[in-house]
Amino acid sequence: MSRAGAASGRLVVRGPNWVGDLVMATPVLEAAARSERWREARFLVRAHLAPLLADAPWSDRLVSLANPRDDAAHYRALGAEAVLLLSNSLGAAWRAFRARVPIRAGSALSGRRWLLTHACVPPTRGGRRLPVPTAHLLRDAAGLVGLEPPDLHPRLWVRDALREEVRNELRDAGLEPGEDYVLCCPGAAFGAAKLWPPERFARVLDELEQRFGWRAVIGGGPGEEPLMSAVAAACDHRAVDLSSAPRDLERLKAQVADARLLLVGDSGPRWVAAAFDVPCVSVMGPNFPELTATSLERCRVVRREGLECSPCLERRCPLGHHRCMTELEPTEVLDACLGVLETA
Repeated sequence: MSRAGAASGRLVVRGPNWVGDLVMATPVLEAAARSERWREARFLVRAHLAPLLADAPWSDRLVSLANPRDDAAHYRALGAEAVLLLSNSLGAAWRAFRARVPIRAGSALSGRRWLLTHACVPPTRGGRRLPVPTAHLLRDAAGLVGLEPPDLHPRLWVRDALREEVRNELRDAGLEPGEDYVLCCPGAAFGAAKLWPPERFARVLDELEQRFGWRAVIGGGPGEEPLMSAVAAACDHRAVDLSSAPRDLERLKAQVADARLLLVGDSGPRWVAAAFDVPCVSVMGPNFPELTATSLERCRVVRREGLECSPCLERRCPLGHHRCMTELEPTEVLDACLGVLETA
């Protein structure tokens, strides 16, 4: 792994393209904002993800990217003398190369090593990449430009006014004033292979309501309304369905921050919970558990071990049986919820 020499110019950090990865990248962004190594640091973030970073002490450094193909134009406009690519795509590296940014640092993934001036190479065995926790990979890439995050704990912020606004919206949706709740986000942007059946989410939520009196609040992202409503309809108790309520990433932060527990698939909200130290249970299917093996102090990951076909990393089950998810029983997920609540 090569390392950039001492510099004092303008650094642009190109953020990751997924919710969870961007939250995991926040220690790197904070280190860049505080760094004395660079005269100026700016953060280029996809427009639909930028609300995640609202209210951060360094949010004035954010540059919203409406179209990822505009990377190069932004690098030129910002006078970038170095770019740290926290997005692992080939296209991101190509656009930094085309913009002629002198220092282009990042992970040597997606066949893009030749486009980078400074690269960290993930370990391999037998010619295949070994799974490395994403947060560790982001930290290693940051070291190429002299950034040293003090830890890997994700950081998010939400202003008090928005928090109160979201509490009022939850009351309008049916939650009683001051009532505790479990937030459930059953969707997964990656694809159907990560989805656990709605009725199984509902069974766990009903058990939690019976044991603790915590109402289920069902949230999710754009396009997940049918799934959200299916989980709410399958609950025996009166779950709060947010499919018709205002929803965005800023509101998600406030919803998670006030929840007693987050029950989620293998998706980005898990990392929002980690940022606010909210107990979380994540149901995982076709993914490598090693990729998300950080910030587990208040999180339990439930997955089916021992399947020859798992992890396949596919968006849809290539064998059609989806065993990695259908063989996960509600009792297993409930036990994980009780366990994480006890330790948290």
